[in-house]
Amino acid sequence: MSALPEPLVDLMAALGRLPGIGPRTAERLALHIVQADPAEVDRLATALTTARLRVKACERCGALTEAQPCALCTDDRRDASLLCVVERPVDVLLLDKTGVFRGRFHVLGGKLSPINGVEPEDLRIRELELRLTAEPIREVVLALPTDVEGDATSSYLARRLAPRGVRVTRLAHGLPAGTGLEFADELTLSRALEGRRPLD
Repeated sequence: MSALPEPLVDLMAALGRLPGIGPRTAERLALHIVQADPAEVDRLATALTTARLRVKACERCGALTEAQPCALCTDDRRDASLLCVVERPVDVLLLDKTGVFRGRFHVLGGKLSPINGVEPEDLRIRELELRLTAEPIREVVLALPTDVEGDATSSYLARRLAPRGVRVTRLAHGLPAGTGLEFADELTLSRALEGRRPLD
């Protein structure tokens, strides 16, 4: 029988279900929360509830937003002819944070995986095609994972979008910055060699 109160055990279990939170971290967080100032706990609870209720997927691109459409879709300074296709909303945040990509985004909501029952109709591919018809998009950049499902999804999209007359490109793959060759696997090394380009 646990010496911990049941509500604390329940809180630890709930926190442990969050991604990236292991049992030890869940325990530390739960202990902090139950010993914190009640006003601080109320602020946390309110922030959690408010974020869950107000943050939704953008109806146009699928990114996380409070307004419809999102700020990325309505920003006139972004290049409307350039569309980056990503797997998840978090990918939009990661790419936009670089400050390098100044186009628009489209979240697929997953990747093809027949083994797991994910077929083309389960993804936001139809919405992508509608955007190609309604918006002045000239290039689609596929920024999908480099695993088997990501590669299959990229190949499928390239074939499906080819008749529409848009240029379909893919993010370059290669060696991570700041690492040596000894840390790269064979696939990464082969892609780095295939994607080589002349020095400026």
